[in-house]
Amino acid sequence: MSYSRAMSIESILAEIDAEIARLTQVRTLLGGAGSVASRVTDRQTKKASSKSRRRVLSPDARKRIADAQRKRWAAQKAKSKKDS
Repeated sequence: MSYSRAMSIESILAEIDAEIARLTQVRTLLGGAGSVASRVTDRQTKKASSKSRRRVLSPDARKRIADAQRKRWAAQKAKSKKDS
């Protein structure tokens, strides 16, 4: 029992070593394309950071939006009371 288990572990380790070797080779091949990949990454980072900027509203605009929302809430509350 322990002999077959040891063989099984050895075969698993051999497969892992083979996979590591394959991934190392792919990593080496892709390492030459690093300059292109970094430019794409930089472009994506800049695009993502520009989306995260928040717009600044004037106090008057915030008040108009808040008043409109309160009006919608009041209409919804009146509707729900009417339906009850």
